[in-house]
Amino acid sequence: MGPMLHTDREFRAELAEVRERLILMGARVEEMIARATQAVVERDVDLARQTILNDRQVNADEIEIDRFCLRILALRNPMASDLRFVTLVLKMVTDMERIGDLAVNICERAQDLAALPPAPHAQQLEQMGQLTRDMVHQAIDAFIAGDDLKAHGVIARDDEMDEAYDRFFSEVLADMLVDTSNVRRGVQLQAAAKYYERIGDHSTNLAEHVLFQVRGEDHRHRGKLAPGPGAGAT
Repeated sequence: MGPMLHTDREFRAELAEVRERLILMGARVEEMIARATQAVVERDVDLARQTILNDRQVNADEIEIDRFCLRILALRNPMASDLRFVTLVLKMVTDMERIGDLAVNICERAQDLAALPPAPHAQQLEQMGQLTRDMVHQAIDAFIAGDDLKAHGVIARDDEMDEAYDRFFSEVLADMLVDTSNVRRGVQLQAAAKYYERIGDHSTNLAEHVLFQVRGEDHRHRGKLAPGPGAGAT
C-alpha cells in the first residue's frame, strides 16, 4: 500500500503540530531542571518528589511524538527538508526525555542531601542548574528559528559547563580530603554536578540536531564548531 493521499495543507498542519508538541515538551523539561535545581539547593524533599512525578508527562510526550512522527513517515512519505525535520524531531525527543531523567536523578540526590548537614556549595549548583536550563532553552529557540548561529552558541557553552563541573568536583573533593565526615555528602554533591554536566551534553546534542536540520549536515562528534561560511546571513 502506497503513501496516503493528502493535501499540502493537511501535511503542513501535521508538521506544525509536531513542532508545537516538541516545543511544549522542551518547556516541560526546562521546568524540570529549574525545579530540580531548587530542590537540591534548598534540600526540599517535597519539591523533589513532585518533580520526579512530573517526569511521567515528559515520558508520555516522547511516546506520543514518536508515534506521530512514525505515522507521518509511514503515511506521508516526506522528502528532503521535511524528512530531515521529522528525523530531527525523533532525535530531539530522545535527548529531551533523557534530560528529564537526569533532572529526576538530581531530585534523588536532593532527597539524600536533605538528611545531611547543609553543603557550602549550593551557589555553584544553582549556577550549574541555570546554565543547563539556559542551554536547553537556547537549543529550543534555535530549533524554532532555524538559527544555526544560536545552535553554535549552545555548543560553545558546553565548555563553560565542563569547566564548572571540573571546578566543583575539585572543590568538593578537597573538602572530603580535609574532613572524612564530608565524604557522604560530597559523593552526593559530585553526583548531582555530574548530572548537570550530562544535561549539558544532551543540550549540545539538541543543538547539533538543529544544525542538521538547517544545513543538512551531520555535525556529531566534531567538537566545538566554527560557524560555516554565510552562517546567519540574511
